[in-house]
Amino acid sequence: MADYPLPKFHFQVDWGGTKIGFTEVSGLDVETEVIEYRHGASPEYNKTKQPGLIKYSNITLKRGTFRTDNEYYDWWKETKFFQEGESTGSIYRRDITISLLDENHAPIVVWKVKNAWPTKVQSTDLKADGNEVAIESIELVHEGLTIQNE
Repeated sequence: MADYPLPKFHFQVDWGGTKIGFTEVSGLDVETEVIEYRHGASPEYNKTKQPGLIKYSNITLKRGTFRTDNEYYDWWKETKFFQEGESTGSIYRRDITISLLDENHAPIVVWKVKNAWPTKVQSTDLKADGNEVAIESIELVHEGLTIQNE
């Protein structure tokens, strides 16, 4: 059997909402910030570099717009009410699981996102001469990303 890279078009997102498929997921990045240091008596004329804090990119989820579905905006509203002190009692942070699937729909690579919440909701653009599906997006901030290969 040949060993090929994985195709990226077969995936699922468990985000605590309805089971509507997503067209795109981006921002699955993790980065370690660099701390540079040099003490004054060092015989070397360069800085040493060491690992610092971990930095996570915002994650963007895109999907088609449906007539009766307003979940992106509703979730964003929960964070707004929380900030204004009018919390409805619901928890606005969610753990999200993003899975790259094989041909049998089994997870191959799994990204687990911790304590995500929406920072931006973007509705579709409108064009009189357009011939595309209406796509909406949500941008999430989070507090951790782990990657597991199954």
